[in-house]
Amino acid sequence: MKKFRGTYTVLITPFTADGKKVDEAALKRLVDFQIEQGIHGLIPLGSTGEFLSVTPDERRQIVETVVKQAAGRVPVLIGTGAEWTDEAIRTSREAEAMGADGVMIIPPFYSVPTDDELYVHYKRISDAISIPIMVYNNPATANVDMMPELIARLAQIPNCQYVKESTLDPTRVRDIIRLAGDKMTVFAGVIGYESFWLGAEGWVAVCSNVIPRWSAQLFELVADKRDMDTALALYKKITPLLWWVGGPRYVSGTKAAFELMDMPMGPPRAPRLPLPEAQRPALREVMRQMGILPEHKARATA
Repeated sequence: MKKFRGTYTVLITPFTADGKKVDEAALKRLVDFQIEQGIHGLIPLGSTGEFLSVTPDERRQIVETVVKQAAGRVPVLIGTGAEWTDEAIRTSREAEAMGADGVMIIPPFYSVPTDDELYVHYKRISDAISIPIMVYNNPATANVDMMPELIARLAQIPNCQYVKESTLDPTRVRDIIRLAGDKMTVFAGVIGYESFWLGAEGWVAVCSNVIPRWSAQLFELVADKRDMDTALALYKKITPLLWWVGGPRYVSGTKAAFELMDMPMGPPRAPRLPLPEAQRPALREVMRQMGILPEHKARATA
């Protein structure tokens, strides 16, 4: 039975100030912040969570922490993408055993698999677990573009019930729905607002790390209330932040924003660098205008 809908935050991974350990206390606070602000679901260990920059032990620590802290209040999907099918199976089984509600799986990102290879990849993972799979199409990072026709084919695999469509082409949403029908629920991966109007039933968002309430409300205004005027006004309010949490700065920009909010989440791990100091005043000003800076910092920059 399908149960995932709404805005899901692809969580950053908080590290200690020296970057050497997962900051478990900060991760727990982040989970509570998200849920208290009304987010609909959580996805640790996605691209924004620097999933390729943590050890296996840290991966288990992150999964355990998020699942236990969420405590069933919202669904938790775990990023389990890997270059090797057997490794994706291992981490997906591990996530299920640790209480995850589902997994999000980007395709192998180096071997550039064919459509047939991708089908077998996802089918083998599906056969190994009993929780839903969110297929993750992000050609900018995976070097693989899963077209709507392939997504519809993957929808025939029992557990492949969701897709995160992370291109800049909203017509993909329309075409996946046309080809796959109710066998595949579409989550937007980048352009949430536009995708909602075309039938996307969710949004896997980076910006919702920082603004979970508004990100959840944007979905609700479109999908539930069909209130275009209010939704568009909120979207315009959110838009200035998107430049800072998108593109090559999506991890460093998000962590810098948390630092400005007095919620330090540590630095990104190498090769990523923290957001350059020269760019921080501009980010601070965007956040001040949005009204999301702490009062003492807002006064200091006014």
